[in-house]
Amino acid sequence: MALFVIGIVVTLALFLALGITYGTKVEWKLNKKQLLSVLGVGIMVLACYVSVPTGHTGVVTTFGKVENFTLEAGVHFKLPWQEVVKMDNRVQKSTLDMSCFSSDIQEVTMKYTVNYQISKQDAMTIYKTIGTDYYNTVIAPCITEAVKIVTARYNAEALISSRSNMAGEIETELEAKLLDYNIELVGTSIEDMDFTDAFTDAVEAKQVAEQNKLRAETEAEQRVIEANAAAEIRKVEADAAAYQTLTRAEAEAKANREIAESLTQALIDYTYAQTWDGKLPTFMTGENGILPFMNVDKMVEESTEPEPTEPVTP
Repeated sequence: MALFVIGIVVTLALFLALGITYGTKVEWKLNKKQLLSVLGVGIMVLACYVSVPTGHTGVVTTFGKVENFTLEAGVHFKLPWQEVVKMDNRVQKSTLDMSCFSSDIQEVTMKYTVNYQISKQDAMTIYKTIGTDYYNTVIAPCITEAVKIVTARYNAEALISSRSNMAGEIETELEAKLLDYNIELVGTSIEDMDFTDAFTDAVEAKQVAEQNKLRAETEAEQRVIEANAAAEIRKVEADAAAYQTLTRAEAEAKANREIAESLTQALIDYTYAQTWDGKLPTFMTGENGILPFMNVDKMVEESTEPEPTEPVTP
């Protein structure tokens, strides 16, 4: 609009100024030089065109009223009294440093990054309801609120162990909030999260204690396993020794059975003949009949030996 007004002013000024002639007296009349006033007309024509750069959306306003359409990147014709506001629709990045509290009132310092972009088809609504400074007006407060809401659901220790879950909840919470303002959430990330020195020292001490406990339990389990293995080895050795003893006894019994089965009357007679000393046996009669006695002489000699007598004490 301003450029169009400038064009009108330039055109009129040139047309009037170039019509003045200086002679015996100053007078104004039409002449060829006034054709130069078309330069002002050119300025007015330029005011009817607008260029929207790549990555931007043009929001058209007529005397301050937002029109219900937008302009894509490129050159467009517009009425002289219309204005085009160029809004960035590319993915933009923002990083916030904030301080929040966990459910157990532990202070957490967080560095949170968000990638976002405006909805192209709703750019005129964003301009109408929020304006061009939509980041400071809407996005930054929504980020802060979403992070603090989700962080307060976890205690400080869970924030460390469940960081990925917390990041997902923050993204879900923030996405819903920004959609209400026609702003699309592309991605988020927790770049850094820090706690007070006192809490960090306490967590490290707890981790050391748990590691020591785990090591002691592991060593105890190892000793139990070794003891069980030793007991199993002793049992196997005992079973092997018992099996060997049983096998030896069975072998001896089998050998005795084979010997007994191999004995014949001829072998008994032969063995008797080999061990006979040449003396005939002595026979005695009794109630049970005639009984043979071998080496009777020796038995008689032993029976006739005088028995030792004990000395008589006077």
